[in-house]
Amino acid sequence: MSASPVTDPYLHLPLHGVRLIEASAGTGKTFTLATLFTRLVVERGLRIGQILAVTFTEAATQELRRRIRERLVLAATLVPDAP
Repeated sequence: MSASPVTDPYLHLPLHGVRLIEASAGTGKTFTLATLFTRLVVERGLRIGQILAVTFTEAATQELRRRIRERLVLAATLVPDAP
């Protein structure tokens, strides 16, 4: 799934409160959750330990963890002043 900053709605979601991402397989749940997690760190300055992300299976948890790490590494190179 590729991101388009103009059309992807999750890039414009408010970053406060609780978010439930529920959808069928292959619809971009992990992509969306990893994006929201990264935005909370970069845009709101939250620490990783302040964010709770829950998935249904251990495999999904491992994939989400991998994607979040990749995005945070990329964000650190693109946004040098990010927390």
